[in-house]
Amino acid sequence: MPRFLTLTDVAEELQISMAQARAIVRSGELPAIQIGGRGQWRVEQVKLDQYIEDLYAQQAAKTEARRAGAPQTEDA
Repeated sequence: MPRFLTLTDVAEELQISMAQARAIVRSGELPAIQIGGRGQWRVEQVKLDQYIEDLYAQQAAKTEARRAGAPQTEDA
């Protein structure tokens, strides 16, 4: 498994569009670096794995809050 992934790799792994992958990187939600003369984005595999784990944790917290009857908040 390569250490660094392209945005195409990220989009494929998350099953999202390239535009969505680019947006989460540009927002800083998914840490990435720009390399080369054209500034191509690269995402470290461990950063993508952590991003996915964080999404699972956020979803679990939302589910638990619903079960407890607490008001639900939506993150955009």
